[in-house]
Amino acid sequence: MIGRLKGTIVAVGEDTVLIDVMGVGYEAYAASRTLQRLAVGEAATLSIETIVREDMIRLYGFENEAERQCFRLLQTVQGVGAKHALNMLQILRPDELYDAVAAQDVTAISRAHGVGKKIAQRIATELQSKVGALAAASGQGFAAAARAKIGANAPADAALAAKTDAVSALANLGYEGLDARRAVALAAEGIDSPGVETLIKAALKQLAAA
Repeated sequence: MIGRLKGTIVAVGEDTVLIDVMGVGYEAYAASRTLQRLAVGEAATLSIETIVREDMIRLYGFENEAERQCFRLLQTVQGVGAKHALNMLQILRPDELYDAVAAQDVTAISRAHGVGKKIAQRIATELQSKVGALAAASGQGFAAAARAKIGANAPADAALAAKTDAVSALANLGYEGLDARRAVALAAEGIDSPGVETLIKAALKQLAAA
């Protein structure tokens, strides 16, 4: 199975990219957010998920391994195929997907094209029991958050609780869950042990500037 491709971008289509690796061209499907960051003639490295069916072999390309692992995990949910999973990663980064599942934010999940409320609810419910795997797939910061959830260290637990409370407060003020989480995440950058009030004030500034 192909798990990674490193080469030169030959063409970028509406939903695919063609990458030349030592004279061999590989076509991979990718989210438009990924495709927009690729340019013909430039070198690129893509994490690849290979899906084999009786009648075809299809490659899916991702900017990093975190996205590829989330793509896999999403497809463990009943009724979620490769197209749904790719659409999800177009709307939510791996860390945002983790947040949405942890908060059971069906509205954020259902923003993906072709993902209705029913499928979004299923994703939120079925992945809830796999938050550890989702956190690990989302990156080191969220793996730490997962450890905090089970009490691995008190400082991390307190920081996570502060972020959660800040997001909840912003939601009560009328902000959508996804926007609130993004603002809090940006507000928390570079702040050691931020308190809830500090996070809320900084997040409101982020939202006002958006």
